[in-house]
Amino acid sequence: MKAHIRVDSRTKLIHSVAANAANVHDSQVLPELLHGQETRVWGDAAYRGQREVIRLHAPSVAKWIQTKAHRHRPLSEAERVCNRTKSKVRAKVAHVFYVIKQIFGFAKVRYRGLVKNTNWLFVACDLANLYVARRRLLAVVERAWVRTR
Repeated sequence: MKAHIRVDSRTKLIHSVAANAANVHDSQVLPELLHGQETRVWGDAAYRGQREVIRLHAPSVAKWIQTKAHRHRPLSEAERVCNRTKSKVRAKVAHVFYVIKQIFGFAKVRYRGLVKNTNWLFVACDLANLYVARRRLLAVVERAWVRTR
């Protein structure tokens, strides 16, 4: 099973989740993750050839996909710097995967069948959103509590 998530790069909150079998390529799930109002799409090199799909589902988006080196054409220094900048934003998504896998224990599937595991993934993503936003949520509760005193 593979889990694909769309995360807001500012708040680190998960906005959409898609799951599929492990033998399906990552780029096949891209239309399920886009809603059309994105301003930027950050992705790894698996989404490199998906320019038309991104343009179809999110026409006003800036693509920030990792540049891939080839056998006889290594990355230039400018491409490396650009990839490093992209990786800093993509690390926020990696943090959400850390929360799902390490804190909530979704490193391995628990059930047989994609439907059961997908439901468990949705619950884990909801819990991850609460975990990531916990400080902001507590600050709002504290402010409301102080006002009522």
